[in-house]
Amino acid sequence: MIKPIAKLIVALNGNLGRKQVAAGFAWGLLLGLIPAGNVFWIVLLALSFMFKHHHASKMLLMAILQIASGAVAPLVDIVGWEVLYIEALQPFFTGLYNMPFVPLTRFNNTLVAGGLVLGAVLWVPVFLLVARLVPLYRNNLAPKIRNLKIVKTIKGVPIISKLASAIAKVAGIDDVL
Repeated sequence: MIKPIAKLIVALNGNLGRKQVAAGFAWGLLLGLIPAGNVFWIVLLALSFMFKHHHASKMLLMAILQIASGAVAPLVDIVGWEVLYIEALQPFFTGLYNMPFVPLTRFNNTLVAGGLVLGAVLWVPVFLLVARLVPLYRNNLAPKIRNLKIVKTIKGVPIISKLASAIAKVAGIDDVL
């Protein structure tokens, strides 16, 4: 869990495009809302690696949502229930269920259907919100964090200082902390 956080800090402070970070968060939201482990989730995860985005932010948000799934599950369940019981879609869902391999996706589970619909609906707003927040963080919040007394104290520890310098050099940025 520390590695994705470190990569996210480097991405937020580095020259990685804000749209790549935003796309990573959006993918993390989609994958975090769908219960992990079914075929549908695995296919979406594999598909996500075919697009250019920040994978550490995807993994971090996905992990956070999976951990907080108990708090998010009631909303996802309600959305899934509403989608699966749309009368006009019943023949479509029945046809899907009778196809080979498709039932393994567990599309007829309220959490899977709700996670997919909620993730798809929230994908664009999350992308746009994070794309706007990254420059605000880089321009306003990051300099204030660097000037905090605790950050300066941590940077004063020789091994942390050398590690931060090495990470910054590899990442091509001025300063990690």
